[in-house]
Amino acid sequence: MSAAYGLLLSVTLTSTFGADIINGKKAKKNSMLYMASVQIDGKHRCGGFLIHPSYVLTAAHCDKSGNMTVILGTHNISPKGANLKRYTVQNKHKRPSFKDAKTGNDIMLLKLSKKLKNGKGVKTIKISSKDKPLKPKTKCKVAGWDVSTINSSICQTMWKKLRVKLPNNVLCAGGFETKSGACQGDSGGPLVCSGTAVGIVSFNLSQNCDYPNVPNVYTEISKYRAWIEEVIRGGA
Repeated sequence: MSAAYGLLLSVTLTSTFGADIINGKKAKKNSMLYMASVQIDGKHRCGGFLIHPSYVLTAAHCDKSGNMTVILGTHNISPKGANLKRYTVQNKHKRPSFKDAKTGNDIMLLKLSKKLKNGKGVKTIKISSKDKPLKPKTKCKVAGWDVSTINSSICQTMWKKLRVKLPNNVLCAGGFETKSGACQGDSGGPLVCSGTAVGIVSFNLSQNCDYPNVPNVYTEISKYRAWIEEVIRGGA
């Protein structure tokens, strides 16, 4: 194994942080009012999305010590300004088995301290309830940019070439034979297909945004639908 290849393997899996989207485009005003900026001590950490008047869904790897708040009411994933609506996170729910993005279960529910109403600058988005694979080449959006879903076996094969075994309950879209996809910016944000959130941005390849010839990896929401509903019913 060459030193260069060994270095590549050491940084292969990178959870996407920051505020960029590769080959993205500015979303129309009021078109993505389910989008959230999950912040730690007032600084953007990850994206997220409102799925219930009291709950935002994001990635578990977005958790970090500090004061976590959520900004809603803007389609900008990394918003700035004095008039933004900031909400306190009352509770964080992660799957007990979560360790890191590369081992899966990269999903977290945030209970907001205030129950919101659709309208007034915010809107919920429905989540997938169909526990069946998306058809390859389904057109979807991540942070306002079009991406296509990728066959799971092809996705696994491409990552396997880098000696990476994908975790269970993930799906793939963008970042393969294309020049668009997530990059250190939409982590925790939704993959939206036909108006429904089907995935949560989890990781890509070693912060390589030129763009990497392996697919982006998302947590598949439908696999966790029962758990999500259980948490919301509990109300904590």
